[in-house]
Amino acid sequence: MKVKQILERIYVNDMDQTVAFYESLLDEKCSMRFKHKQFHLELVQVGSILIICGTDEVLESFKNTKATFIVDSITEFKDFLLENDVTIMKDVKKTPTGFNMIVEYVEQQK
Repeated sequence: MKVKQILERIYVNDMDQTVAFYESLLDEKCSMRFKHKQFHLELVQVGSILIICGTDEVLESFKNTKATFIVDSITEFKDFLLENDVTIMKDVKKTPTGFNMIVEYVEQQK
């Protein structure tokens, strides 16, 4: 069980300007770019940044998700998370890039 990469999410309305900015800032070209037709989104990865573009209305339902963890086994991570009292908000499902699930982790004060 391994976390391969953690991507910080940025939500925008203008993809081309944002991609150009982060490619220049990080001195890297985008390594992934695709349109998620079901949700009317475009996604681009530049380094450790995941840029998600859409209208304000479409983006509203995604903005509470702050990071993307790319892992070697989503099944193993789901089991680990459940064993550690993490809430699975949306169970594992197929996506254009593989599989995903949405979880919520809140550290409780003791």
